[in-house]
Amino acid sequence: MILALLVRAFAMGQIRWDVVGQFLTARVIIVGFGWTLLISACALALGVLLGLGFGIMRTAANPTLRFAAWLYVWIFRGTPVLLQLLIWFNIGLVFPRLYIPGLVDERMVDVVTPFVAAVLGLGVNEGSYLTEVVRGGIGSVDRGQIEAANTLGMTPGQTMRRIVLPQTLRLILPVLGNSAVGMLKFSSLAATIAMGEMLNAAQRIYFINGAVIELLFVCSIWYLAGTTLLSIGQFYLERHFGQSAASAGSRRQWFKTRSRQAIASGEA
Repeated sequence: MILALLVRAFAMGQIRWDVVGQFLTARVIIVGFGWTLLISACALALGVLLGLGFGIMRTAANPTLRFAAWLYVWIFRGTPVLLQLLIWFNIGLVFPRLYIPGLVDERMVDVVTPFVAAVLGLGVNEGSYLTEVVRGGIGSVDRGQIEAANTLGMTPGQTMRRIVLPQTLRLILPVLGNSAVGMLKFSSLAATIAMGEMLNAAQRIYFINGAVIELLFVCSIWYLAGTTLLSIGQFYLERHFGQSAASAGSRRQWFKTRSRQAIASGEA
């Protein structure tokens, strides 16, 4: 009944649905949605890289590395993402030039464009959350496997790369899927720094023709389409990795058996 009332309200409301249909496939909206996808993909990739790097640092034996990772999480997880976007966009007021001897000597405003500021703001913020996710994923890996890898003569780097990280990525896959969906929606914040993504394009249109609610519905439809596709992809990825978990379990059992045999032969 509530759904029927909502449908009736939107059907009878002062909404020009013909305008919604007209701008749903407008070139400026399609191009803006393309920028939305590009910002989301680049920011998520940056966030995953930062999350993996700082997540490993959070579990390191070196206290300096642990402190640096904690400081990163404390700063970027403790401040609003919109505030971070605005700071990145105006970073030229702090560092007027980007100067690397022999490599780069450019004005900061020419380097940190609205697109770069959006990717940095969203990606660095996302990395601070994924750092804690990765840390939790690494901590959930069976310690016996790490001890078995040490017994077989693997270096810490090999153990992390071959044993710990593959299992960590499988464990945190649902979180990464949610991060992808969230990043697609958070990319709309880039409109506040004049980045020409979809919401910004819609705002430029309805400032002229006054079709505010119609253009907002157009954006809603495209965002729903994008998040639906991402959710479907997440479902199939989780099912794939879930099916491979059983075979991975048998390999881990073989790995432990080999380590026990190695210990037994050494004692002999």
